[in-house]
Amino acid sequence: MTTAQQERTGEELKALAEQAGRDLEDASALEILQWAVDTFGERFCVTSSMEDAVVAHLASRVLKGVDVVFLDTGYHFPETIGTRDAVEAVMDVNVITLTPRQTVAEQDAEYGPKLHDRDPDLCCRLRKVQPLEEGLAGYQAWATGLRRDESPTRANTPVVGWDEKRRKVKISPIARWTQDDVDAYVTEHGVLTNPLLMDGYASVGCAPCTRRVLEGEDARAGRWAGRAKTECGLHG
Repeated sequence: MTTAQQERTGEELKALAEQAGRDLEDASALEILQWAVDTFGERFCVTSSMEDAVVAHLASRVLKGVDVVFLDTGYHFPETIGTRDAVEAVMDVNVITLTPRQTVAEQDAEYGPKLHDRDPDLCCRLRKVQPLEEGLAGYQAWATGLRRDESPTRANTPVVGWDEKRRKVKISPIARWTQDDVDAYVTEHGVLTNPLLMDGYASVGCAPCTRRVLEGEDARAGRWAGRAKTECGLHG
């Protein structure tokens, strides 16, 4: 790690992110990730929900053994945990599993059972947002699999942006990709995907708050169905 990587201030990181967002708008996903690795070194990581391993696979082509951070909320489908285990076994990445401060049972004891039904925002904060903030503490930049075509709330996702809440550079190397681009990459490289994607699920989150999507619905429609909530809080 260079001295510059260690000593950048929040304002320097923000300026760096905003400039890169402009400079890299038309760059390929691999070029964006190469910039991230060159710029941040070991203080860069990939986050993955294990819906698929596309971004992890892309990053591993740039940096072998790249850190891939996964949030184990305690509410995942077995297929999601299985995908995490398979990625760890067959890909050249370092999977880091984060867990909330409380087990599901401990949370139930303090807040009552099925908090996700009564206050999903609090449940997400306890089981996703807080653990990720703690898990990202040692990094200056993190990569996500966000895409602009997933939902209206993600339509303006920059390929490189500034995460003001966490004071980190947020990289979305496949922001400009379509679902067809993802499918083509998965096929070409044999990338692992969550089996639920073949069973009617277009976006895979925690089991209690995820359903299959109906024809014509956007990819995020199966998350927190029937509520105004469309994001868990990890991405705003």
